Amino acid sequence: MLEIKDFTKIYKGGKCAVDHINLTVEKGDIYGFIGHNGAGKSTTIRSIVGVLDFTQGDILIDGQSVKTNPLACKQVTAYIPDNPDIYEHLTGIQYLNFIADIFEISTALREERIQKYADLFGITENLGDLISSYSHGMKQKLVIISALIHSPKLLVMDEPFVGLDPKAALDLKNTMREICKEGGSIFFSTHVLEVAQTLCNKIAIIKKGRIVASGNTQELLQNQSLEEVFMEVVEDAD
Repeated sequence: MLEIKDFTKIYKGGKCAVDHINLTVEKGDIYGFIGHNGAGKSTTIRSIVGVLDFTQGDILIDGQSVKTNPLACKQVTAYIPDNPDIYEHLTGIQYLNFIADIFEISTALREERIQKYADLFGITENLGDLISSYSHGMKQKLVIISALIHSPKLLVMDEPFVGLDPKAALDLKNTMREICKEGGSIFFSTHVLEVAQTLCNKIAIIKKGRIVASGNTQELLQNQSLEEVFMEVVEDAD
């Protein structure tokens, strides 16, 4: 579903943010992307979803290149950024309908999905309010709902649990599992190692733009905690 091939990103001035990484996310995977601040996680994620151009390599989504066929990639992908920066002059329901219009979701289907996820995340009563009145957590919930409206094949998330209350975090985890049971794929970064350990079937650890460990979660851990493995591989990579 997602193939990252020899991906390299060099910013102006010569800083290499990501250095020749390779990853494959298959259907049904919940793939965790772990690393320190500045390790290259957000650069990789923003390149996957087409926000950033990149220097070398290619990224394929459902067999299509984000470089040569970006529209086809975006049609099957949803992105939840680390900061829910959305149109605050709209109401919640206006924003969701705006996203549904972009993906040409029928009136009946969008109403069904909005009702389902707004009830799940507890913001149904707030959909008529201006987004400018929302708390950070409510904005995050709205972005999550907007990402699920078109039932993406690939869900890409950057620190999705930041700002969520415990119930909403649990609901998101269960929704992620549901998506993957139905054949979707998820690729996300997180600093919450306990979440990654219990939720992800695959994990990659990135340091200074390079993958220092990756693979099946259980094989990677080998009866250790993800925190222990993370500290070991990061120190060994120095």
